[in-house]
Parts: sequence; C-alpha cells; structure tokens
Amino acid sequence: MRDWADQVYCEDALTGLARIPDGAIDLLIADPPYGLGKDYGNDSDKLDADAYLLWMQQWIDAALPKLKPSGSLYIFLTWRYSPEIFVLLKQRMTMMNEIIWDRRVPSMGGSTRKFSSVHDTIGFFVNAKDYYFDLDAIRIPYDAVTKKARSRSIFVGAKWLELGYNPKDVWSVSRLHREHKERADHPTQKPLEIVERMIKASCPPGGVVLDPFMGSGTTAVAAKRCGRQFVGFELNADYCAMIEQRLATLDTASTGE
Repeated sequence: MRDWADQVYCEDALTGLARIPDGAIDLLIADPPYGLGKDYGNDSDKLDADAYLLWMQQWIDAALPKLKPSGSLYIFLTWRYSPEIFVLLKQRMTMMNEIIWDRRVPSMGGSTRKFSSVHDTIGFFVNAKDYYFDLDAIRIPYDAVTKKARSRSIFVGAKWLELGYNPKDVWSVSRLHREHKERADHPTQKPLEIVERMIKASCPPGGVVLDPFMGSGTTAVAAKRCGRQFVGFELNADYCAMIEQRLATLDTASTGE
C-alpha cells in the first residue's frame, strides 16, 4: 500500500524524501531551480555557484536511492550548470542521452555580446542495463508521403513504419507563452507534451513518478493523464494550491461533471 503516493507535499524535498521508501520509485523527473535567480516566492534560486552545486548534490544524494534498479531519471538544466551536474550524476548512474529542448523562442531581441539562449538541456540517466523503456509508446507517426515512399519490399510489414519513428534527442516543443491554454502562474512551467513523453517511455503503467520540485504540478497532471501514480514536493504554498486546482480540474474533466 503506497499511502504516500498520489500526493504533493508542501514541504522541502530534502525533508520530504525521507518519507519515500528506498527502491520504490520507477521514474524521477527533476526540474530544480536553475541557479538563475528566478523568483519562486522564496530564495531557493538565489544561491551562489558553490552553494548551488552543494545543494544539488545534497538532494541528488537523497533522491537517487528512492529509484528502483530498473528506474530512470530525467533532469532539466541549462548550459550554465549542466556540465557539473552531469559529471556528478555519471558517478552514480549511466547517462543515456543529453536531450536538447528547443523552446521555439522567436527571434526578437537578446544579447548583443553572445548568442541568444533558446534551449534547455535535459539529462536522461538510468540505473541499470535492463532499465524500463517503452519506445512504442512514444513513436512519432510518419506522414502519408513518407510511408508511401517506403514502398520497397524491405519496408513492407515493418513494424516501425506503421508505428512511427523514435523521437530524436532534439525536442522542438513550444514554451508555454502567456496565452497558452496550459499556462499557469509559474515562471518556468514545463509543457505536458514533454513530461508525458518521459513518463510514457520510462515509467511502466501503474508505476510511480517522483518529482522533488513540483512547481506548477505538470508532472502530477501528466502522471494522472498517463495512468501512473505520482508523489512530489513543493515549497511554495501558492504553487501547492495551484497543483491541487489543476488536479481537481483534471478529475472534473474525466468524470464529465
């Protein structure tokens, strides 16, 4: 009985992780503060470089034992600290991909002394060689023209031709602009499309997804939509209320009320 599952606890992750049994989590999705000084209603993103990297190590040390041997981790970062964090994680896990999230930022303004940054970096790590990964659940269908062009005998009956191709390691998904229907009042909200891809690929049906920094609650919403359980933590009480409302709206939609 997972009495701690399907809940978002309004508390610090370093405190809350102690309530999760070791080896109980199928998938860890982490979207920690980036160390860029963002305002999350507290000082969690206002650490200097040394303090930030120490804090990252602390929560990683606390979170990784919660994963099953077949478990995986996706972590959102930026270019600023991803090299250091990737080195830290590679000492504990096997890195499978560095995924580039192209946020489809329009060309307008930006720095005049460097190239404009328009992507986030996502690290995909696994615990063991037999990690769970369901490629068929996330294949991207071929368009009719491409399928027709693959008419030679070697393609006839090919499973991948009917189901689609493997998503590449560059994910072009629009950021949630101010008028987007998913948009909540959170400065770094992630799109459902991205998080649902992670869950479908790397968490078995009925499994549990852990998000130590729930923010706007996208991981919780995505997990419910995908038929998985979730558990997570969030410091900001206003964001906790936002998550509760998003989940309640999802429940209402599913019952047709």
